[in-house]
Amino acid sequence: MIPLLKELLLIFTSVLFIVDPFAAVPSFLAMTARDTPAQRRAMARRGAWTCAVTLTVFALGGSLIFTLFGITLGAFKIAGGVLIGLNALEMVQARRSMQRETPVEQAEGTQKEDVGIIPLGVPMLAGPGAISTVMVLALGSRSAASTAALYVSVALTAYVSYVVLAAATAVEHRLGQTGMRILTRLMGLVLCAIAVQFIVDGIKITGLAGSA
Repeated sequence: MIPLLKELLLIFTSVLFIVDPFAAVPSFLAMTARDTPAQRRAMARRGAWTCAVTLTVFALGGSLIFTLFGITLGAFKIAGGVLIGLNALEMVQARRSMQRETPVEQAEGTQKEDVGIIPLGVPMLAGPGAISTVMVLALGSRSAASTAALYVSVALTAYVSYVVLAAATAVEHRLGQTGMRILTRLMGLVLCAIAVQFIVDGIKITGLAGSA
């Protein structure tokens, strides 16, 4: 029972920390500076839905993508671990990841009437790191419970993202820039460990396949 709970906790924290809705708060506030609280909540809801749908689709379609391109699970775990590690290093330094929205996308976002789908849902929440994470977790799932936990984790992460972004003004006011940086650094530290574990598992899988 304990190993299963550990696995379920690892899945949830992996998805939540790589999506990291708290890091999106400053950009979201900048892009919705002229909107009312009700409009912000509506865009936060659309962003959360977009994130959930995107991650679910890639989790479900991961095996097809692997088959089409002839990618092994070990190779993708290593690649996913490297990508997650790069995101984690950015978070440890309390900087927005280069893998998410570009300055051009953020500037375009400030001019859009609705930023819920793009760039909030993709790529601010469901970025390349999050997509690769759910694909690796889906393909590496060893039981029905861990598979179910992945999709529940995606749904819970989307809900947490909505709650955080809908209350973005209050979150920024309560935590402040310093508090948000500390939280981001802590999440990044955990993600670094998860990234290393992904790489180690990928090397093991590749080594076993090579010896076979």
